[in-house]
Amino acid sequence: MEYDLAIDGAPESVSAGTALLLLHPSIGETDRVDTDFLSVDTDRFLVVSTRTTAREVEQKLDYYEVEESRAEILDTLSIERGYSRRSAPHVHYAAGPDDVEGIVEQVEAFLTENDGKRRITLDSLSELAYYGDEAAALETAERLIELVREHDAVCLFHLSSEVHDDETVAAFAELFDATVRLHDDGTVSYEPQE
Repeated sequence: MEYDLAIDGAPESVSAGTALLLLHPSIGETDRVDTDFLSVDTDRFLVVSTRTTAREVEQKLDYYEVEESRAEILDTLSIERGYSRRSAPHVHYAAGPDDVEGIVEQVEAFLTENDGKRRITLDSLSELAYYGDEAAALETAERLIELVREHDAVCLFHLSSEVHDDETVAAFAELFDATVRLHDDGTVSYEPQE
């Protein structure tokens, strides 16, 4: 099974089980890349958000005209920050951005309960590392990528190049099949893992 990609400079499609790292200098243009990834050739998608609340994710999807009826959202911030949780069948909650078990369980449930072409974005691994630590973030990425491969889905996980040293960025990149690099000028390049 192949998944179409709508990312500048990337192949037109990737195989099921492909894990992509979105390496970016700031959060400015990441929404565009993220929503392009979610917009094509998919039956259901899950947005795991460690950086914004479910409401903000919904606003982003609406702004970029992504089909929200296919969306599920895992909000890891609202409980952590004491915000009220909006009850909706497509919105799930984890105790916090460092709730690794809660995040992994929700991703596994999403992949198990939904058929067809499934995409997952995680915004962002940098926040996971900030709230927990880099070792836990690496382990979480590894576990989630394993689930994506096992269930023939595809994923795009965000990582900020500005807050990690080169060694840490390289350790994350090694886990993925390719890196989608968002440059300061807004251009995008695609770098397959060697």
